Amino acid sequence: QVQLVEYGGGLVQHGGSLRLSCAASGVTVSGNNFAWFRQSPEKEREFVAGRRWNDQSTYYAASVKDRFTISRNDGNNTVYLYMRSLKPEDTAVYYCAARRGVVSPQIIRATSTYDLWGQGTQVTVSS
Repeated sequence: QVQLVEYGGGLVQHGGSLRLSCAASGVTVSGNNFAWFRQSPEKEREFVAGRRWNDQSTYYAASVKDRFTISRNDGNNTVYLYMRSLKPEDTAVYYCAARRGVVSPQIIRATSTYDLWGQGTQVTVSS
């Protein structure tokens, strides 16, 4: 079965850290482009971080750059999002997404680029 399962969300204080995990099955993290998106109530889903499979280049939203890091572990077929210096505005449901093939930098931030999504994990940052 092809699926992505996110976990690791929870409640954290302002300034704290969390690590989100995206466990892949039926697809390999080494052979796909992966990204993290987030969505808070009454807002559109927005790009957070992405990683291209072909050159390992990474991309971040301006609001999380220097605070969040996307990485992968080929051994356990998992993609991670390390989040530090968390702010209340980081509160959202975080989704993992994947797409095979070459993805240009111009479209890596678009939700329409990805054809495989996880169910999401809630992150709540208290003030």
